[in-house]
Parts: sequence; C-alpha cells; structure tokens
Amino acid sequence: MAGQMKTTRLPKTDSIEELARFWDEHDVTEVEDELEEVTEPIFQRADEATIQINLPKQDLEQLRRVADKIGIDHTKLIQEWIHEKLQAA
Repeated sequence: MAGQMKTTRLPKTDSIEELARFWDEHDVTEVEDELEEVTEPIFQRADEATIQINLPKQDLEQLRRVADKIGIDHTKLIQEWIHEKLQAA
C-alpha cells in the first residue's frame, strides 16, 4: 500500500554474519522502539569472575552512601576494598 512505512524489526539471531548484514543495511533509529537499557555487563573480561554476596540491608545502604559520597559505584568500592585487603595480607 502506498504511504505505509515498513516497520524494521531487530533480527532474532546470534549469527554474527546475519547481524553484520542487518546493521550494514539499517540504522539504530529504525529500531529505537525495540531497544532497552541494559544495566548488567554484557561482556566480561576473561581474567574476571563474578561472585554474589549477601549483605544485611542496612550494610548495603551504608555501602551505597559511602560510595555516593566519594563518587563511585558501590560495586567498584567493594572491588577496591577487597583489593586493598588482599594487598595488605
């Protein structure tokens, strides 16, 4: 039909070749409605590992306040503290 725009959809594939072909032919503005913010890391360096720790709620709140006060992310502050302790050990 004349006057109708075709809606571009993000491909549902893990194929690098297909994704490369898609991005060669399209612009991110064509799929803005499908994009979502990702807050967790997508890629992780090979020399890093992830752990999960449980903290009492009040400790986590205090940790976040301290991190905010010095202007860094609370997870970065934890990493720095652990590194300092390990260097001192």
